[in-house]
Amino acid sequence: MAKLAIINRNIKREKTVLKYATRRDALKAIIKDSSISDDDKFQARLALQKLPRNSSPVRVRNRCALTGRPRGVYSKFGLGRCKLRDIAMSGKIPGIIKASW
Repeated sequence: MAKLAIINRNIKREKTVLKYATRRDALKAIIKDSSISDDDKFQARLALQKLPRNSSPVRVRNRCALTGRPRGVYSKFGLGRCKLRDIAMSGKIPGIIKASW
């Protein structure tokens, strides 16, 4: 199990990303628009840099919903590989079977 502080930090980052998503998208649209002057683009870049670091979606880490494990997480299920295997072997996930050939 991951430290609770690390899990809570990731949850806080997810909330921050949602809070600043519209503002970040608007600034990125200004930067990508070719019809806008270079000075306005520069001001948009400065405004984008002034946003909090944790408002960037890249900083959010995929974690297991049960254990908080950061690596080996299947995004389709939101579970780490160990817990996915345990739950699948007990038959609680429909359609998942052990491979044999």
